[in-house]
Amino acid sequence: MAAEDGQREKLSAEEAHAEDPVLSLQDVLEEDDALESEASAVLAGSDAEKCSYPENYVKRQALYACSTCTPNKEEPAGICLACSYTCHEGHDLFELYTKRNFRCDCGNDKFKNLKCKLFPEKEKVNIDNKYNENFFGLYCTCKRPYPDPEDETPDEMIQCIVCEDWFHGRHLGESPPEHVESLEMVCPGCTQRCSFLRAYCTKIGVPGFTKIVPADKDLEDIKVDDDPVEISNVLNRPDIKREEETAGVANPQDVKEEKQSSPSSSASCNQKYEEGSCSIKKEEVKPSTACQLREYQDHQGPTKDTATYWPGNWRRKLCRCEECMKMYVELDVLFLLDESDTVQAYENKGKLEEARETRDPLMTALGNMNRIQQVELICEYNDLKSELSEYLKKFAEEGKVVQTQDIQTFFEDLRSRKRRRLDRMQYYCS
Repeated sequence: MAAEDGQREKLSAEEAHAEDPVLSLQDVLEEDDALESEASAVLAGSDAEKCSYPENYVKRQALYACSTCTPNKEEPAGICLACSYTCHEGHDLFELYTKRNFRCDCGNDKFKNLKCKLFPEKEKVNIDNKYNENFFGLYCTCKRPYPDPEDETPDEMIQCIVCEDWFHGRHLGESPPEHVESLEMVCPGCTQRCSFLRAYCTKIGVPGFTKIVPADKDLEDIKVDDDPVEISNVLNRPDIKREEETAGVANPQDVKEEKQSSPSSSASCNQKYEEGSCSIKKEEVKPSTACQLREYQDHQGPTKDTATYWPGNWRRKLCRCEECMKMYVELDVLFLLDESDTVQAYENKGKLEEARETRDPLMTALGNMNRIQQVELICEYNDLKSELSEYLKKFAEEGKVVQTQDIQTFFEDLRSRKRRRLDRMQYYCS
């Protein structure tokens, strides 16, 4: 009996081992490349060595909140990428992804026992910064942390482009459409506050799949169709042909929370707009005479308390008439007219900067030389490559491990030989 039990345990162990996923080295490398690419997209647009405070209110940057220095129930504060590395090393940090028009708080009056090591000459507070509960590690209408140790329901988080909070897909009033990662999302609260968006949603929005799910009661996952349903059919409206969606759309998104928008902030934004110093300047947007919004409102169906989803080119289709421009300022959403405001634009910028930094230094040097210099450099490079290969070959044949000091010895010998050649050339020339 004992032998049979032992055999069964052995078989169970073998079966469990067989069910474990097997990853090749190629799989691991590809996963690392994907994570590195994602990190570069978010972080490459931010400086990892210099505090961003001198840049004033940065249009978009990677931000963090330090729960060690500013715990819950205290003043919320945000710090830049460089300060998270230098001033808050070893602290408990919340990664906030990116937020717009924010100035680094590190070391100001929100931090009682910490001074910024990179730029200590800060004002007491940054009056134009906007905060929400993300700065305490809480997200969505359910006000829960992410990842949530008590939530076993698999669900992705999506960022609203207006209030910049993050939401569970099941708490947005209806199931998100397919490929939501390529769309911009406006949460139900911001859609209600910016009610003009409902009219545009009729024409240029992307429909979700209706299923009301309260934030305090999670329901089972909802199966959706692969192909989006025509908007006019979903909303039971007259047949209105929807303009084609384009690629190159925005990712997890942004902006300001309704409860954070005070009369003083609206007045401040209005003043900035009049002075042409807002994130999108007055002269960049020429008001039109006819109001496109009114035309869309004539075909607007019944409103729903749900999020709205938008393709990548939707911002350019918002009306620019004088009346609508005043409305954007009053609602503090003038940034919606700026296509470079999107997270996708920020990430693309980061990827381009990373590509420049990782470009082959040899090719960069060759591009700045004439033909003769290029040939000489290539010859020197090939000689170096051949000599190093021969040097390392000896270690391989003898089965020895190459140490750091071995490489240093190689280059010291190489410099010594080159120095002797130059001395001989100078001797013969003289």
